[in-house]
Amino acid sequence: MKDARNEVLANILLTYSVELQPGDTLLIDVKGQDTLELAREIIKQASGIGAVPVWLYNDWSLWRQFIKYAAEGQFKALAKVHLKLMKECDAWLGLFAQDNPFDLADIDAQQLRMFKTLFRKPVHYEERATNTKWCLLRFPTNSMAQLSQMSQEAYEEFYYDVCCLDYAKMSKAMDPLVELMEKADMVRIVAPGTDLTFSIKGIPVVKCVGKRNIPDGEIYTAPVRDSVNGQVTYNTPGLYEGKIFEDIRLEFRDGKIVDASCQGRVDELNEILDTDEGSRYIGEFSLGLNPLIRQPSKEPLFNEKIAGSFHLTPGNCYERAPNGNESAIHWDLVQIQTEEHGGGEIYFDSELIRKDGKFADQELEESLSAGALRGN
Repeated sequence: MKDARNEVLANILLTYSVELQPGDTLLIDVKGQDTLELAREIIKQASGIGAVPVWLYNDWSLWRQFIKYAAEGQFKALAKVHLKLMKECDAWLGLFAQDNPFDLADIDAQQLRMFKTLFRKPVHYEERATNTKWCLLRFPTNSMAQLSQMSQEAYEEFYYDVCCLDYAKMSKAMDPLVELMEKADMVRIVAPGTDLTFSIKGIPVVKCVGKRNIPDGEIYTAPVRDSVNGQVTYNTPGLYEGKIFEDIRLEFRDGKIVDASCQGRVDELNEILDTDEGSRYIGEFSLGLNPLIRQPSKEPLFNEKIAGSFHLTPGNCYERAPNGNESAIHWDLVQIQTEEHGGGEIYFDSELIRKDGKFADQELEESLSAGALRGN
């Protein structure tokens, strides 16, 4: 039976997220069978707008066969083809639904490194992220519900509530926080296993309100590249290329990660951080603000939006908030600072901004609440 919620979600993606116009070419990157109903609705609505939808169907079980066996020249050749297609497009939508998030778990690290540096970086981090209107969406699957320890029905209800917030209201509510961050120089973060300082002076501050991700709800900038000092311990699981990393702890000296540890997988963690020179520096600092996402899962696109969280991201910086760090990786690692997850404090220039996940400015806290941001 057709789910009417997909009509609402497709409309948000097309008219709000990528602002599709008549004559635009829209590339729809479809991963996983569960996304097909939404993909059909997007193609229908895009055609009605007068745009030209182009679609690719894929999933990670197919990608696995190429990543596992391809040589350097083959990665470059595939990237060349995808670059040509991406350059023809005005907009891109990624509809990702993974039947098995661990499809890449046993791929050789060198093969994954070639995939990231020779394919993903030029096609997605450089061309798509810079020159198209784009939005990435994770679609609910039974495996996502299992990883969140929820029934599929309950997870779908949660998913559509989270994804269909009033992002225009969210954008307006974020403005006072953007202003605070734009004025700030030094940031200090204190929490269990964490005492970290860095500067964000002169780095642009960007609102994320449904234009790049669905679900959304964060404000990001980046540290001055060499200014990060201290240590941070992340209390949400980090899923990367089909592997889960728990209790990641990073120590910094003058911006560089000089020590990295976690529960098990320490060698694999350091392999990721040794992908290239930039992977041991931070490319993003962001505050999570989606009021309907309260608990961690093993889905990074949701974890990074958790209300009361922040993420500090090893790897590539974003074009819109550049700090000069370039890398083939961009790994959003999250710490939740609500009381039930251990608490914590964030200071801007010695002024307390947020304590235990709640903003010191009561008006700001209330304007970003679930009641204020639910869609009509």
